[in-house]
Amino acid sequence: MLRRIICCLVISLSLSSMGACADPQWVVYEGLEGSGHGKHVVLVSGDEEYRSEEALPQLGKILATRHGFKCTVLFAINPDSGEIDPNRNNNIPGLEALDNADLMVIATRFRDLPDDQMKHIVDYVESGKPVIGLRTATHAFNLSKSSSYTKYHWQHNPTQGFGRAVLGETWINHHGHHGRQSTLGLVDESQASHPILRGIKSGDIWGPSDVYEVRLPLPEGCVPLVMGQVLTGMKPEDPPLEGEKNNPMMPVAWTKTYTGESGKSARVFTTTMGAATDLQNEGLRRLLVNATYWAVGLEDKIPEKSNVELVGDYQPSAFSFGGFKKGVTPAAHAQ
Repeated sequence: MLRRIICCLVISLSLSSMGACADPQWVVYEGLEGSGHGKHVVLVSGDEEYRSEEALPQLGKILATRHGFKCTVLFAINPDSGEIDPNRNNNIPGLEALDNADLMVIATRFRDLPDDQMKHIVDYVESGKPVIGLRTATHAFNLSKSSSYTKYHWQHNPTQGFGRAVLGETWINHHGHHGRQSTLGLVDESQASHPILRGIKSGDIWGPSDVYEVRLPLPEGCVPLVMGQVLTGMKPEDPPLEGEKNNPMMPVAWTKTYTGESGKSARVFTTTMGAATDLQNEGLRRLLVNATYWAVGLEDKIPEKSNVELVGDYQPSAFSFGGFKKGVTPAAHAQ
């Protein structure tokens, strides 16, 4: 306990301008002034490839510093070292923060969490509270048969798990050529006035991660907002790929609702973009900030052009298996 108190005091002093404090196993950004003040967002990282352990702290900082949301960021942790280790698929400490959260942002991949951790996620989702899923959240859980929550397994039949039932799709395949073809986001013009798209036009969103395949049409109730144009290369100015890959284009961002066991319906926003390198793009950051406002029912507070300026030095790692930075603890993200 004394160690935890000392840690929080040291980090609080070093981040007094942000009002942030961290537990050794997670980090909390206390929201400054803004329309999101009083709302608590819990961001759950844990994937082996797309560096969610780098993306979600930056998103949390933007939401807290620019918009006033309190943000708790959770990580896959090696229990022996206390370091962030995305390859440890069975340990995300701090999930009890969901018990008093207003929004969960999840970017996990094939996690096999123990029941005592998984329970917090399931209780949150089934209570009818809003969810934002990023990239690999379509296949967030690969639970063992002994789990009490196997209906969240990415291949669970008939609902096909958390991805398909809650977010709108599970893992199917890469649609663009992974690592060679990037994604340009084109606004679905029928939804151009949607509050999540405020301040965003076709071409504003780009990411080096490729388009994911989804089954068309998406489940009933899903509303595509952004379509993913497959580009021939890894730069936003590269031309679109000719042929069937872009005819039709796959949705890369959509909304839906999910009715949990409580009987309450939750707002859900899903994007198959969201690698740490994708967040270098201003348009994608604006999409995620606007989606946060919408998810918690503050769509009338979304500015005409949300402030999504990066907080601090953000130099994300390229996506790759095994490419995470070794020896990093959550406290490092509080700076």
